[in-house]
Amino acid sequence: MNPLVGVMYHWLGGLASASFYVPFRGVKRWSWEIYWLTGGIFSWLFAPWFFASLQTNDLLGVLGHAPSTAFWWPIVFGLLWGFGGLGYGLTMRYLGLSLGMAVVLGLCTVFGTLIPPLFTGEFHEKLLATNSGRIVLAGIALTLVGIVIVAFAGAKKDALLTTEQKAEVVAEFDFRKGILVAIGAGIMSACFAFGLAAGEPIKALSAAAGTGPLWTGLPVLCLVMFGGLITNGLWCAFLIAKNRSAGQWAGRTTDGIRPPLLANFALSALAGVTWYFQFFFYTMGESQMGRLGFSSWTLHMASIIIFGTLWGFAFREWRDAGAKIKAIVWSGIGVLVLATVVIGYGNSLAVAA
Repeated sequence: MNPLVGVMYHWLGGLASASFYVPFRGVKRWSWEIYWLTGGIFSWLFAPWFFASLQTNDLLGVLGHAPSTAFWWPIVFGLLWGFGGLGYGLTMRYLGLSLGMAVVLGLCTVFGTLIPPLFTGEFHEKLLATNSGRIVLAGIALTLVGIVIVAFAGAKKDALLTTEQKAEVVAEFDFRKGILVAIGAGIMSACFAFGLAAGEPIKALSAAAGTGPLWTGLPVLCLVMFGGLITNGLWCAFLIAKNRSAGQWAGRTTDGIRPPLLANFALSALAGVTWYFQFFFYTMGESQMGRLGFSSWTLHMASIIIFGTLWGFAFREWRDAGAKIKAIVWSGIGVLVLATVVIGYGNSLAVAA
């Protein structure tokens, strides 16, 4: 195990998560439910099973011998996480990359990192009773400080913009609606961490089957993401029936202008696979973190916000913000980078001990 290498994997996962929505921006003349479900089929179904089949031994045998609780609870938590994923996509529409990610992932960090050790009764033993645990806890606190700084900068930026300027960078900007959706998405998104924790026995079975330590978490991803597929699939099916938008897959639109089908399918598939890769790298990073592996969730969240904010600058969401506000957001990114290093160092001490 090498926690500092694990931090690098989590950075890659954060980059993938922060980048997944970028290809969707190129989709033309498709409704949200059409491109979201198209990308989701690649994200929640094709990619997990493909990569798990490729990188693990006896995938079906491992899942077939899993205890019922380890098999079904990841699916249930994945189903709940699916509500968070739906809200996450809507948050991007209403708040943009920078502010949306800060609010959603701040709440997700708190719940996803601290609830598992509290639930298992290991919070004091792993975080308070050892020097390494206290350092990791300090890193978690730093992460929250960084998130608050980035969110504060985002709120200050939005307060300065006119309605027209907000619509120019985020076409459907709606602060009140976006904040409400973001709060719900942040809480429900933390269920992914619970699903991974519930699937720990499957990781052990996969290791016993000869799978290398970097890949033992991939079978669990198949279950958690299948739960997400159920939630998202049902919601998108409802919207497709309501909006009568299914014909868009075949190029039919109400105004008769044909969408670029090949490009839309390709971009949606790219977005979906990119979304999956955040968890592909997450499981790799977690495998390197040792007994404080639950802190991986904080590393993941911090990395997403770092790269999500950078994408926000790339798409000029901060164009009309003043130098002072830009300095605030960059300081928040700096705090988040420092937090990932502190957490990695704390995990290194735990592994060495």
